[in-house]
Amino acid sequence: MAKDKYRKLLRLGIIEENPVIVQIIGICSALAVTNLMANSLIMGLGLTFVTAISSLTISLIRNYTPKHIRMMVQVLIIAAYVIIVDIFLKAYMPEMSKALGPYVGLIITNCIIMGRAEAYAQINPPIPSLVDGIAAGLGYTLVLLAIAFVRELMGFGTILGFRVLGDWWTPWTIMVMPPSAFFLLAILIWIFNNKRNGEVSK
Repeated sequence: MAKDKYRKLLRLGIIEENPVIVQIIGICSALAVTNLMANSLIMGLGLTFVTAISSLTISLIRNYTPKHIRMMVQVLIIAAYVIIVDIFLKAYMPEMSKALGPYVGLIITNCIIMGRAEAYAQINPPIPSLVDGIAAGLGYTLVLLAIAFVRELMGFGTILGFRVLGDWWTPWTIMVMPPSAFFLLAILIWIFNNKRNGEVSK
């Protein structure tokens, strides 16, 4: 029974209620760091860690948190975990830390994390809240990687830094520029919603 519940939570977070392509939240960083797959992967993993562990923590103390200050407590918890991610990247992945720049710190204000804290962790037990946070983070990460795959391949001719397209390939400059992420995200949302609406009509 518990496995089915967790499986449903994962499916909801990754597919049916994907935070980026369904709820249309957390898209600022999704558009900013998707020029390379490596950047997108690290950003996604960082957000997944923060969302999951902050949801777990918020759920653990939900019965002891006064309602009138709960959002301040949530932001404080989220900020603490974001600082851990930021310190880790600066210590062990300094180049990646420089590449991501301020967007790691801006995880604190990401709507996905606050949304899961308020909508789920604040009213549910710790383990389901942890799974819900992981699912939302993975859903976000997969969208980032999908956009980054196209941008890196067409913009640089590489995948995760490894050259895939030879010298014959002329890089698409537009794909290196931030506006391309808007177009790709819009196409991804369109494809997903068309498929979902088609399945519902059946």
